[in-house]
Amino acid sequence: MVAGRFITLEGDDGSGKSTQIAMLSARLREAGHEVVVTRDPGGTEGAEAIRNLVLTGDPDRWDAITSALLHFAARRDYVERLIRPALERGQWVISDRFADSTIVYQGVAGGAGADAIRDLWQTAIGGFKPDLTLIIDLPVAEGLERANGRMQQIEDETSREDRYEKMGAGFHKIVRQAFLDIAEEEPRRCALIDGTENPDDVHARIWAAVSDRLL
Repeated sequence: MVAGRFITLEGDDGSGKSTQIAMLSARLREAGHEVVVTRDPGGTEGAEAIRNLVLTGDPDRWDAITSALLHFAARRDYVERLIRPALERGQWVISDRFADSTIVYQGVAGGAGADAIRDLWQTAIGGFKPDLTLIIDLPVAEGLERANGRMQQIEDETSREDRYEKMGAGFHKIVRQAFLDIAEEEPRRCALIDGTENPDDVHARIWAAVSDRLL
């Protein structure tokens, strides 16, 4: 059986990952691939429970190390229970975020240190990485405007996954630069995608990257 492929989409809040994941998964299915769409943290019962802990509440609910530990606890569960089995079945897995986000949010912007997060990555999942990471880049102000608009549509304030949006523009400027740095440091795994264009044009760039590297 042909091994599956693991693709992740990264970027700051409001970068349009959800829209692009829907478009990419549909395109891959049209091409004859079985596709599993998931999210990080999330994807399994245990990981979804942890997701509620880390993405809701006040910005200072957890310090960076505690948050990173929670993220990797969820990540290990969904890698072992969902992603690895799907790949072994020859399916393609697309995830909204993965461990790069923990390096960026907790390691760089949160102050825990990128090297500490990489060590935790190795401990938790043995350095398991995506075949392709698509980093959607967007100016901070535009991304936060999109994200905040999305959150305002959720009536139940206690269920809003807006803990990171509350951290302010300065925090998100660091986040954006950290993603750009990862794209520069790992060009074979990562493709940087301009997120300022309309969704169809962004999808075209994403499909070109997927076709060139994985098909």
